[in-house]
Amino acid sequence: MAELDEETLAFAHRMFDLARSGDPELTAQVAAGLPANLTNDKGDTLLILAAYHNHPGTVTELLRLGADPDRFNDRGQTALAAAVFRQNRDTVESLLAAGADPHAGRPSAVETAAFFDLPEMAALLSEVSRPT
Repeated sequence: MAELDEETLAFAHRMFDLARSGDPELTAQVAAGLPANLTNDKGDTLLILAAYHNHPGTVTELLRLGADPDRFNDRGQTALAAAVFRQNRDTVESLLAAGADPHAGRPSAVETAAFFDLPEMAALLSEVSRPT
């Protein structure tokens, strides 16, 4: 695999920082062609970072632009599990509406809600009925 030059790496790092901060420039970059499922060196997607850092508007826009709600990072974590951990109802609802699987990943969103004793999140996840 070819090495990325410093300028490209700096740009990628900036995009991940934009996801962490919820900056609207990120979704403009994705709309302009930046891969919606871009991952960093830990496998975190832009969506996972936006979900973990409590930016429901960014999450909704990334989903609209084609981000995969069930992609997981190198540790098996999904954006939905991150949103459940952070107890962000709006983000959880956006991800579920986009088809995120509450049982995907390790720990899954369901497992995260149970482990951290988050009854409101567990109830929200239990409302989702997924076809088998």
